[in-house]
Amino acid sequence: MTTAVWTTLPYIAFTSFLLGHLWRYRTDQFGWTTRSSQVYESRLLRLGSPLFHFGMLGVIGGHVLGVLIPQSWTDAVGVSEHLYHVVAVSAGSIAGFAVIAGIGILLYRRFTVSAVRQATTTNDKLMYLLLAAALITGLLNTLGSNLLWGTYNYRETVSPWFRSLFTLHPHPDLMIGTPWTFQVHGLIVLTLIGFWPYTRLVHMFSAPVGYLVRPYVVYRSKPTHAVDKRRFARAWETPALPRK
Repeated sequence: MTTAVWTTLPYIAFTSFLLGHLWRYRTDQFGWTTRSSQVYESRLLRLGSPLFHFGMLGVIGGHVLGVLIPQSWTDAVGVSEHLYHVVAVSAGSIAGFAVIAGIGILLYRRFTVSAVRQATTTNDKLMYLLLAAALITGLLNTLGSNLLWGTYNYRETVSPWFRSLFTLHPHPDLMIGTPWTFQVHGLIVLTLIGFWPYTRLVHMFSAPVGYLVRPYVVYRSKPTHAVDKRRFARAWETPALPRK
């Protein structure tokens, strides 16, 4: 991979991510949704959705710790390299297998349940393909770089390269020579980031915060006794008085 790829592609992806979300929010708020298909099938969804979403929380947390937090910070608080890798492999593997199992169940449901399959668009298929590829290559990095073919400290190359993008002084040379699995994973993730705003994944930024402060919904039961309907006929009419 040339240095231009690791310099140009990330900024294209980030620009598409930011401007795409702004454009989508301003022009397609009605489509800002997951397009839930629970009404078609719920048994597989109840199993696959929690596995996928809770697994993704673990995956995102692992990336924050491993990519955004410098190694010098973990060293400063007494976390050795060996301890870090033990935690990364154990927790990362659990989260990775959970999210892959979840997306596997969701994909099985989407392509075997007729009503759900008919509601699946070409955009959805491409999104699922990129997401599955990113998850599989990420898990391959977690297991491969720590168990299968020796230890590779990506926090000395991949992590500094990614952080350098946000300082506007990128160091693409750090990605040259990294294992091919890390390079493929990086390219897939950047493609997914650029494609993100135009998919159902935008619902990640939609939290029902309004439910915490909205007023209570008041329900009134229908009266069971006989009601004089003339009282509601015209506002200017005097309602009939009950007989004594």
